[in-house]
Amino acid sequence: MILMKSSVGRKILMAVTGLILVSFICVHLLGNLSLFAGADAINAYAHKLQSLGPIVWIFRLVMLAVLAVHVAYGVALTVENSSARPISYMQKVNEKSTFSSRSMIYTGVLILVFIVIHILHFTGHFWVDNVDTLVVSSTGYFDVYTMVIQGFNKVAFMLVYLIAMASVFLHIFHGIGSFFQTLGLANDSTLDYVGYFGKLASFVLVIGYFAVVIFGAVKA
Repeated sequence: MILMKSSVGRKILMAVTGLILVSFICVHLLGNLSLFAGADAINAYAHKLQSLGPIVWIFRLVMLAVLAVHVAYGVALTVENSSARPISYMQKVNEKSTFSSRSMIYTGVLILVFIVIHILHFTGHFWVDNVDTLVVSSTGYFDVYTMVIQGFNKVAFMLVYLIAMASVFLHIFHGIGSFFQTLGLANDSTLDYVGYFGKLASFVLVIGYFAVVIFGAVKA
């Protein structure tokens, strides 16, 4: 409760929830990369997750709560900052800021919309062709591999995912540096290194996710 009452506290909550979400993005990418090992690999991976039953739903609810906190305080801090700072001050800040930092609220909104689409697509099986036929009779596993290939065979879906991944890149690009600064883990001598780390991490993640999308499109 104390953290929620101050601007600094809200920034700390933003930083911590952001770190949790980035960690999830990293783990999620590792699972997605099993696509390159073939249909059996990613289908077995997906089946293993589903077999965890209640654990999966508890994890989803926890991540939903983390996301809700991150979004709520992200919007609140954006409103606070824009209303509290005079125009002349904002002009000076903008001169020193980067495109990724100025676009955080916009990339955040795009990512949020994408999350809804992604869940509806891969979990709710919306916009999936012939869902009933995507169960492999020999194993009983849901054919996630074919669903991915079918999804990225649609140009509209491929573009949605590429735009979303570019938004993730920009968001993390600034977010990692902001995390270290907010928690006081960076100073003038280490700030550049933190920036390089943020660039490297966001670049690796976006390349990984782009590779999954391109692989699905090519296989289609």
